[in-house]
Amino acid sequence: MKVVLIGSSGFVGKHLQKELLQRGYDVTVMVRKTGAVAPQEGLTVVSGDAYSSESVASAVKNHDAVVSAFNPGWNDPELFDNFIRGSDAIVRGVEATGVRRLVVIGGAGSLFVAPGVQLVDTEDFAAHVPPNIVPGARAARDALNTMRSNTSLDWTFVSPPAFLEEGERTGAYRIGGEDLLMDGDKPAGISVADFAVAVVDELETPRHIKARFTVARKTSAE
Repeated sequence: MKVVLIGSSGFVGKHLQKELLQRGYDVTVMVRKTGAVAPQEGLTVVSGDAYSSESVASAVKNHDAVVSAFNPGWNDPELFDNFIRGSDAIVRGVEATGVRRLVVIGGAGSLFVAPGVQLVDTEDFAAHVPPNIVPGARAARDALNTMRSNTSLDWTFVSPPAFLEEGERTGAYRIGGEDLLMDGDKPAGISVADFAVAVVDELETPRHIKARFTVARKTSAE
């Protein structure tokens, strides 16, 4: 399978690139500066702009699927607007090529903690998350809401758990749906390496077409 990866230099994206290459995918990464990416077997680097649907379409054409870990950067002063602008451009660019499979990495903020209540709207979220990240969490929630009405793509939206951190790749995880996964009375977490495993597993064996899901590390009882 030939896969385009957008956002390969980010916290999640670098692990997605590693996981895809380890599994033998032909991976094309779209980046602003091609010289900053080290050559690797199975990896093609193309110059592109995630804010331009035409640029995205040029990178995506003749591929089988797209994985987007796009993020303007948590310190972007226009994070909300740029997150929405880039997300929209990526969707339009993929649609223009006729490629149907799109897997989007979102945030945990849009997961539900109670009926009708999303994590991003809680006092705990505002108290424990740096203020600069909140606009991105809200933008990711809006991007998901827009994606839900998309009928032209076989899209999947993947939300990490509340805690996503560096750690070992175990290859094990548990799957959830729209609700924040918990570990006892605390929000659950996962290593970013295992999160990448779950994303690529979904790409290989789709189980959440036109749906959102989340994952977390397995508990000791599982």
